[in-house]
Amino acid sequence: MMSAASTPAFKPQLSLWEMLGLVGQIGYIIAIPAFVFGFAGAYADKSLGTSPWLLIAGLALALLTSTIAVFRIVKRVLPS
Repeated sequence: MMSAASTPAFKPQLSLWEMLGLVGQIGYIIAIPAFVFGFAGAYADKSLGTSPWLLIAGLALALLTSTIAVFRIVKRVLPS
C-alpha cells in the first residue's frame, strides 16, 4: 500500500469557479439530450403505438451522445 506522501497529487489548473462551471456544463450535457430524445421517443411511441421501444431507443441515443460529449470535455480539461 502506498502512503499518501508518495502518491502524485492531481493539481487542477482551473479555478474553483471554472470547475463549478464545468460541473454545470456537464449536467446540462447529460440532462438536455435525455429530455429531448426521451420526449421525442415517447411522443413517437404514442403516435405509432410502439411503446416502449422508441422511448428506449431515444434514451439510448441520449446516453450515447452525452457520453461522447462528456468524454470530449474531460479529455480537454485533464492533463495528458
